Amino acid sequence: MDNIQELSKEQKRLKEHYSKDKDWLKWGPYLSERQWGTVREDYSSNGDAWNYLPHDHARSRTYRWGEDGIAGISDRYCNICFGVTLWNGKDSILKERLFGLSGPRGNHGEDVKELYYYLENTPSHSYMKHLYKYPQNEFPYGKLVEENKIRGKAEHEYELLDTGIFDNNEYFDVVTEYAKADTEDLLIKISISNRGPKTAPVYLLPTLWIRNFWSFIDMDEKPIIKKDKEASSVSIRHPYVGDYTLYFERPSKVLFTENETNREKIFNEKNDHPYKKDLFHDAVIQNDYSLAEKKSEGTKCSPLYELKLKAGETRTIKLRLTKEHLPAPFDNSFEAVFSNRKEESQEFLNNVTQKSSKEQREIQKQAFAGLLWSKQYYNYEVEKWLNTDSDDKPAPERTHGRNSNWKTLRTHDILSMPDAWEYPWFAAWDSAFHCVSFAMIDPDFAKKQLLLFTKEWFMAPNGQIPAYEWNFSDVNPPVQAWAAIHIYQIEQRDTGKGDLKFLKRMFNKLALNFTWWINRVDRFDKNIFEGGFLGLDNIGVFDRSGGIPGGGILEQVDGTSWMALYCLNMLEIALEIAIEDDTFEDMAIKYFGHFVFIAEALNKLKEGAPGSWDEKEGFFYDTLILPDGQSIPIKVRSISGLLSLAAVLNIRKETLDKLPRFRASIEWFRKYRVENAMYQVVEEYATDKDVLLSLVPRKRMDILIKSMLNESEFLGIHGIRSLSKGHEKPYNIEIDGTNYGISYEPAESQTDLFGGNSNWRGPIWMAMNYLFIGTFKEYHNYFEDNLKYQFPSGSGNYLNLKKIGFEISKRLIAMFDKDKDGNRPIHALHKEKYIDEHFKDLILFYEYFDGNNGRGVGASHQTGWTALVANLIEEINRNKK
Repeated sequence: MDNIQELSKEQKRLKEHYSKDKDWLKWGPYLSERQWGTVREDYSSNGDAWNYLPHDHARSRTYRWGEDGIAGISDRYCNICFGVTLWNGKDSILKERLFGLSGPRGNHGEDVKELYYYLENTPSHSYMKHLYKYPQNEFPYGKLVEENKIRGKAEHEYELLDTGIFDNNEYFDVVTEYAKADTEDLLIKISISNRGPKTAPVYLLPTLWIRNFWSFIDMDEKPIIKKDKEASSVSIRHPYVGDYTLYFERPSKVLFTENETNREKIFNEKNDHPYKKDLFHDAVIQNDYSLAEKKSEGTKCSPLYELKLKAGETRTIKLRLTKEHLPAPFDNSFEAVFSNRKEESQEFLNNVTQKSSKEQREIQKQAFAGLLWSKQYYNYEVEKWLNTDSDDKPAPERTHGRNSNWKTLRTHDILSMPDAWEYPWFAAWDSAFHCVSFAMIDPDFAKKQLLLFTKEWFMAPNGQIPAYEWNFSDVNPPVQAWAAIHIYQIEQRDTGKGDLKFLKRMFNKLALNFTWWINRVDRFDKNIFEGGFLGLDNIGVFDRSGGIPGGGILEQVDGTSWMALYCLNMLEIALEIAIEDDTFEDMAIKYFGHFVFIAEALNKLKEGAPGSWDEKEGFFYDTLILPDGQSIPIKVRSISGLLSLAAVLNIRKETLDKLPRFRASIEWFRKYRVENAMYQVVEEYATDKDVLLSLVPRKRMDILIKSMLNESEFLGIHGIRSLSKGHEKPYNIEIDGTNYGISYEPAESQTDLFGGNSNWRGPIWMAMNYLFIGTFKEYHNYFEDNLKYQFPSGSGNYLNLKKIGFEISKRLIAMFDKDKDGNRPIHALHKEKYIDEHFKDLILFYEYFDGNNGRGVGASHQTGWTALVANLIEEINRNKK
């Protein structure tokens, strides 16, 4: 938005919230899409989370650390929950939560087997819209399990659309909408449309329930939901969040039970009463409501609507969750609120996407919706979890198992999930990229989210940031400083003012994390870093987080490159703050010096010195150092080697003029290194010009960029691949008597490394492409039109690096655009269905994309960092002449 523009209604709500005038974010889409199969709910002896609490147990077993549902909402601490439950009259269970395969069951790891779409959401969640497509015939649970079981790694995943259950359009579109009349007055509409050719029955159970604390901890008062005297409302009393009323249009029945474990089913023990979590499944499917209707209070409640919809017919059910006592909850004001919130949502979208075309705006709208719908309440107190507060009998071995050394980690926070079903837990580096997209629509949330990872209940006392739920001690790329400066710059661009206080807070805590890296991941104090898999799962020939072959160590190009980038990000932050607070000038000097040492260590330019650069092949390679000192290069041409390009910073002359001590330090460093014949990081220097800091010397930069822009290697028709296409001829190496290999795999993973659900051996990843595009812009800031490359390499078409960045952006965006036939590359496997009237405007934001054709692969709703496509659209449009 231009900073001279008047605030929209939605932006005013955000302003009210962050100034603490009104709590607009007390309620939101914070309900998880999958709580089963998570580490938090795993109390097994061997850490087998998928089998300890599988999907088949989820309907009957109480969760300890959260709740899940379809198109659901909750208060920010997940005390009171609401979600949509359905039955088509044929399934053996109610459709109460999304189904998918566990990691061991899927031929490419965990995979949701449902069709659902995030259509709209505003940052204050004043208006939200969700679409779920529910088959009218028996849901093919068994078929999905069995077919995926027999498929190998070389085959595609077997998806719901592949089963043929949607072939005759015999399904319902279930649209769930929420509109806030006020902070604690939520209007709900559930609209069900029959897309099939004939009349079909559907049972709708809008479900309200209370998270179960009383089975695990002492509560002074157990929460309760009670049937009111009126037939169309229930009251909720909760000691933590207060009293509410749920109003609903007159149903066929109102059902009650308790959100408690059916111990008879799960543990073969006698139940203390028959009102258990799964009661509604038995009542509806067996058409026996004697128990569920007999009870008039409980901790789980559903009004039941028995509907028969003609072909093409739509029925809408209205509900309202509020603190108010309303004599007419569904009067004309109900529709007026919905109408207003829809208009305000569009106004907000128009404000943040002013220069976008209609098609681009739709992509951005659904990208933002996915980000916002994936905000989730995340509760995990490791010490309490280790102390076995479960309704099961946890095995003692687990107290020394997964994450047992992270006793200080305790979270009760709203987090941005990578994917609310496949990855319903934070991943530190994913979240940093998410925040860069959040900065476009809710910069305050972006800042708070990024700061959260530096809080004392997240960050370990030694400064380590937890990586992700399955192993907090693993090492993710340190991109928090990169995200911080980007968030600052986006907010400064959009509002005319950057938040220096935020930068200071991030800087002070990240300095601790930087020190942890230096002390723990640079074990030989050589400024060459290891770091394990660094988020790039299977990019190496062996598991980089496991034992290194031959008992050696692996000097990782990407580990060292990430740290060089970290240095420059911290330097850039320090410079920005130092202009207003010169006490930070010393820290700028410190990070400048450290960057010089890392650049020297990686490049090893002295003649005869071993290093990661292969002069003959023109590439950076990881190096295996064996115990006897032998150095073995691992000659894999991947984005690990290209990542060295990302560590670049152009320091403007105006900044240097304002910081004379920092300028003097650069001059001293340079003079000293010239006198001692040392590597010159600052290759060009003049007092009247900008200064370029680049991890890669100019000659090597030229070679790497030409490789990156080579369509026979890294440049695909839809972006930069993660592995060179040259590895269609596999690369093999023998280490300590064992053969290791890697080959170009453009889509699904062909290996079981890290569960085999992600693949870095050829696909296109949005976050890494976004990083490289920023790299090109930074180089261009210094060289301008004095530096051009052929795009693609060998084409004779010379462009400056800024234009090359835009061309790559266009290739990435084109994956989501319709072609002349109405097809989007991301939906290539099911393109016939996605040109259907009721599918054609639906967009999925996949985890990664086929390196050859842009088809969406991996987690189908990993909007998180794939939402960066919205940033790319904005940046291209801003720079149009």
